[in-house]
Amino acid sequence: MNVLLIEPDPLQASMYRAAIQRENHTVAHAVSAQSAIHVADTFAPDVVVLEVQMPGHNGIEFLYEFRSYAEWMDIPVIIYSFMPSRELERSTTLRSELGVKRVLYKPTTALSSLCAAVNQQVATLVS
Repeated sequence: MNVLLIEPDPLQASMYRAAIQRENHTVAHAVSAQSAIHVADTFAPDVVVLEVQMPGHNGIEFLYEFRSYAEWMDIPVIIYSFMPSRELERSTTLRSELGVKRVLYKPTTALSSLCAAVNQQVATLVS
């Protein structure tokens, strides 16, 4: 499956990409909200992994734009961020309107848990 990784830090992106690729997924990387829209247009992601803290437009702004396209309305999104998950999980808008399936806090979430979350979303798409 195709995973769109939106991560502004190149070193972290490299680690996350390698881990997700070991799960037999194809990964495209974008460093900003603007570039992620362009990548999504050509890459056709099945799942999005998103850091919400980005320069320029943040991840929430990206989600609003991403969801404005009919073909991307149902693509599951996993937030993997340094922003504390308790702050993000309180938002019902993230889940109900923006299609966020999981919120993972980077400092306390192992890469294996990120990969498990991606695999879980892929499994729901296949079934």
